[in-house]
Amino acid sequence: MADLSQEAWMEQLSDDENAVILDVRTEEELEELGMIPNALHLDIYESQEFMDEIQKFDKNKSYYIYCRSGVRSGQACSILNQIGIDKAYNLLGGFIEWEGDVVTK
Repeated sequence: MADLSQEAWMEQLSDDENAVILDVRTEEELEELGMIPNALHLDIYESQEFMDEIQKFDKNKSYYIYCRSGVRSGQACSILNQIGIDKAYNLLGGFIEWEGDVVTK
């Protein structure tokens, strides 16, 4: 797992052809605040569904993960590392510090 500043996260993401953006917040947070464009949503609090879905992830891809503040996404990165996904990048500060584009559901 790597914790990246917003600037480093965005820069690395833009140069990564195998990138997947993963939003691990709740559905309520998504509806209230929106999300980063092209992000896949998978609520980490729905633990069984979360575990089932990440088992299907391509281990050759890079996962750029965020939540509201950076704590849950850090946990998600650790979980991905445990199942053999080495390229998991946590957005430090999370969505509340995000300055890029946002889409609403």
